[in-house]
Amino acid sequence: MPLTNGDIAAATNAQLAADQKVLDHTIAVDFLKNEYEHQDGLDVQTLLDSKTHGGLTYNDFLLLPGYIGFPASDVALETPVTKRISLKTPLLSSPMDTVTEHSMAIHMALLGGLGVVHHNCCAEDQAEMVRKVKRYENGFILDPVVLSPQTTVGEAKQLKEKWGFGGFPVTENGTLRSKLIGMITSRDIQFHPNPTDPVTTVMSTDLVTAPSGTTLTEANAVLSKSKKGKLPIVDSDHNIVSLLSRSDLMKNLHYPLASKLPHSKQLICAAAIGTRPEDKERLQKLADAGLDIVVLDSSQGNSIFQIEMIKFIKEQYPGLDVIGGNVVTVAQAANLIAAGVDGLRIGMGSGSACITQEVMAVGRPQAASVFNVSTFAARFGVPCIADGGIQNVGHIVKGLALGASTVMMGGLLAGTTESPGNYFVSHEGKLVKAYRGMGSIDAMEDKKAGSGAKGAIKSDAGKARYFSEGDRLLVAQGVSGSVLDRGSVTKFVPYLLAGLQHSLQDMGLRSLTALREGVRNGAVRFELRTVSAQAEGNVHGLHSFDKKLYS
Repeated sequence: MPLTNGDIAAATNAQLAADQKVLDHTIAVDFLKNEYEHQDGLDVQTLLDSKTHGGLTYNDFLLLPGYIGFPASDVALETPVTKRISLKTPLLSSPMDTVTEHSMAIHMALLGGLGVVHHNCCAEDQAEMVRKVKRYENGFILDPVVLSPQTTVGEAKQLKEKWGFGGFPVTENGTLRSKLIGMITSRDIQFHPNPTDPVTTVMSTDLVTAPSGTTLTEANAVLSKSKKGKLPIVDSDHNIVSLLSRSDLMKNLHYPLASKLPHSKQLICAAAIGTRPEDKERLQKLADAGLDIVVLDSSQGNSIFQIEMIKFIKEQYPGLDVIGGNVVTVAQAANLIAAGVDGLRIGMGSGSACITQEVMAVGRPQAASVFNVSTFAARFGVPCIADGGIQNVGHIVKGLALGASTVMMGGLLAGTTESPGNYFVSHEGKLVKAYRGMGSIDAMEDKKAGSGAKGAIKSDAGKARYFSEGDRLLVAQGVSGSVLDRGSVTKFVPYLLAGLQHSLQDMGLRSLTALREGVRNGAVRFELRTVSAQAEGNVHGLHSFDKKLYS
């Protein structure tokens, strides 16, 4: 019989069993808590049960939404990267020679993350990159570049080109803790016609100084009120003991999330090394340059070589944090944790330019790897990095939800302005940058790592990472290709972070700590995705579309 307009009682009752009645709508929340039998979705243990579902990747599941009661900007993203060091944001750039050199490391740190400088170069070049990161931002500069009265204008210009800044104090004997007589700035030397003139002919002598013992807050206040670019800190005899820079004051203003050491205010810097005997010499140079975190770079971290290197570093460099890996099983992780690592990298064969799983038939799907290893490592207070397989914001969220403290990206950042290399136009007319896996033939045959030294062809990072130094025939575990231009990381990374905050807001979570706790206690729920569900969750049914990610 047709329903009368507006009469839905019969239709509503038709949805209920014969012994059920329509309940008072005001008790819906209490009914859900107290009487409803089933929660939506799956807990993480059920989801990642390999015996039931096999090994899952990031695309195989979704997280279910929660209750929104706060703005996305309130979501806190602070997270540990090692046992001792925390970051304001959970993003790391990979130690690949087409991803992270000093420019990427500087900008990732400024944006609250961390860049890991690659080691497919000679030790001196890598140490120089670390030095540039450490000198980029400071509190009190305790080892400023100091000029003598005999230094020429031409030499001052060369120093500016080398270090990237042009403000230098001039002292009586050209060393720290000697009497300050002037300051040289870029403006003083920029248009000076005679490069052989001593810097004393152009230096400024009208200086604003602060006495030794001045706090950083007090010194910043003096500097902000002055019109000077530098504030020398001097002792009672007018000997310079340190320096403060206005540019650092501006960086504090523009990059409030920057990853910095609390005592020196310098940017945190990480760099990768291998596990060969000569890497101990490399590490010494990096430590002398001010390195904070060393990443042992290996496709399969569970080796006697890495375990011995971890023990060596912890004994010889107790102030350095060590990140081991890569691992994908708890058995691999246990050996490195027992050796003393401060962090772990998780992933084997899941990177966009990696073919280890295809060629070697060894590895593990990334979601299964991250969940199992990070759950085990958490028992020992060891933070984990989800390394590989990150293609979008959603993958970042999933890696963190499965227990990783941070995520490491390679291909996602390779197309940015700050990555090494030059842009070129592809055959399709698109602006791209070269990108290659460290297991590619191109990377393993790159001879610049040895810088022409004896044994150079055997000392590159590509061979070392895949244990191929002694091989006559190289077996590729990566490919070479190109990635589309993504602009500057100063815009792309904030987009990733904003997306991450909105994702946690959708789940009703105010922090990454709350996300991890919610996953552990079962409050955060998951759902498996069929192939049809994945298709439905992507763009579909359109004749054409423009996928612009941010503006």
